[in-house]
Amino acid sequence: MQARLLLEDGTLFTGKSFGAEVEKTGEVVFNTGITGYQEVLSDPSYCGQIVTMTYPLIGNYGISRDDFESVVPSIHGFIVRRYEPTPSNWRAEYSLGSLLKEYNIPGICDIDTRMLTRIIRQHGTMKGILTTADTSPEELKALMAATSLDELRNQVAQTSTKHIYSSPGSKERIVLVDFGAKSGILRELNKRDCDVVIVPHDTTADEIRKLNPDGIQLSNGPGDPKDVPYAVEMISQLLGEYPIFGICLGHQLFALACGADTEKLKFGHRGGNHPVKELASGRCYITSQNHGYTVTESSIAGTKLEVTHINNNDKTIEGLQHTDYPAFSVQYHPEAAPGPYDNSYLFDRFVGMIREHKKSHPQQSRQAKIMAAAKGVL
Repeated sequence: MQARLLLEDGTLFTGKSFGAEVEKTGEVVFNTGITGYQEVLSDPSYCGQIVTMTYPLIGNYGISRDDFESVVPSIHGFIVRRYEPTPSNWRAEYSLGSLLKEYNIPGICDIDTRMLTRIIRQHGTMKGILTTADTSPEELKALMAATSLDELRNQVAQTSTKHIYSSPGSKERIVLVDFGAKSGILRELNKRDCDVVIVPHDTTADEIRKLNPDGIQLSNGPGDPKDVPYAVEMISQLLGEYPIFGICLGHQLFALACGADTEKLKFGHRGGNHPVKELASGRCYITSQNHGYTVTESSIAGTKLEVTHINNNDKTIEGLQHTDYPAFSVQYHPEAAPGPYDNSYLFDRFVGMIREHKKSHPQQSRQAKIMAAAKGVL
């Protein structure tokens, strides 16, 4: 079946459909990863977006239940150069096309993805409509014009958990604030035997305090960080009270809570091969990234924030730490799915920070609060 992609600037691509027979509008972006298309599809940070894979061959290793980063994919469309309908992988349970059809996601193949990527790099991310319907270009333009990307500005609410749940462990209790969290973050905390409590995106500071955490993890998530001002308020209230570690959207929210600003990138960073320099050591790390916004460099002046990492490609901020409180953040994904694993040490740093904080503030530790409550002190 024929599928078509119309961009906001009027460029029309015609190819073949390999997904659901539907019509979806979204922000057209590109990902430079060579592998990991299933993790990309299921990453909640892609909510509302139509994703282009720059690697030309997609689908060759199929779909495995163990590689999902969320229960239900949130993307609005998938674009590839060549789709392989018959996977060759002992772990594969079904094909990529089957996954797209199951979750009502359109897919288009056999188009020039290099040309599409060049357009996005030159003009920036833009709105697009992906369809399998026999609709005229004029009608498609009218449909796209009638749909505003502003309608997608509640992506965090769409991807966050609606209820509190836990992943028990025997060590530090971490409250993971879910703004659209990837499963990889929970896996990394579980590896360290943390007692993780996952809470919705709009959980208040007082509600988090009642959970008696040792530390707070701010997850990744989709969209503009300024669309969730309540999260900025929550972070600002807890800053200095508990150790905090922010990832991706959590990094941007942490920066806003400390008085910095954020801005939209021209075409964002998406892929598993982005070089990031750690300023303290001078070492360059290869990182997994997926974001369309960044912390504005000039806004750091006058805050209590210090830049720890920068992007080697465009020099944007990739890491921050608070100069007075035990709190830090990174723009990239240290849980890396897909991507390299050499940044997972940041979770060890977070756990170490929590332990140091408990030593220096024994009266604030979870154990001390529980004992005090049992004695009627609290």
